[in-house]
Amino acid sequence: MHLSHSPDAPEGDEITFDEFLKVDIRIGTVVSAEEFPEARNPSYKLLIDFGPVIGCKKSCAQIVANYPIDELPGRQVAAVVNFPPRQIGPAMSEVLTLGFADGEGEVVMFAPDVKVPDGSRLF
Repeated sequence: MHLSHSPDAPEGDEITFDEFLKVDIRIGTVVSAEEFPEARNPSYKLLIDFGPVIGCKKSCAQIVANYPIDELPGRQVAAVVNFPPRQIGPAMSEVLTLGFADGEGEVVMFAPDVKVPDGSRLF
């Protein structure tokens, strides 16, 4: 399955509400960010705090173009927290940080415009 990041991509397959609820999307706060020079595409390694139930999880994110590394700690982000961990080069990514492509195809992270409690679930 290939997903296009283009705004011209066709609509995805229809799913049920119960299928949607299987995807656990939560808000967390970036605790730390580090350069990830071993990645194929420019990326950062993030540590994200999803609150007391889920805790801190690692994510590898291709967000270098739109986010200076020193501005990431303290920023809230949305991520899928119930995918299995994925090996990204020498790093393990435990959650999928969510974003949309901007006009140049670079990632803009998906986040609330008002602070919400870490661990809040999308519904």
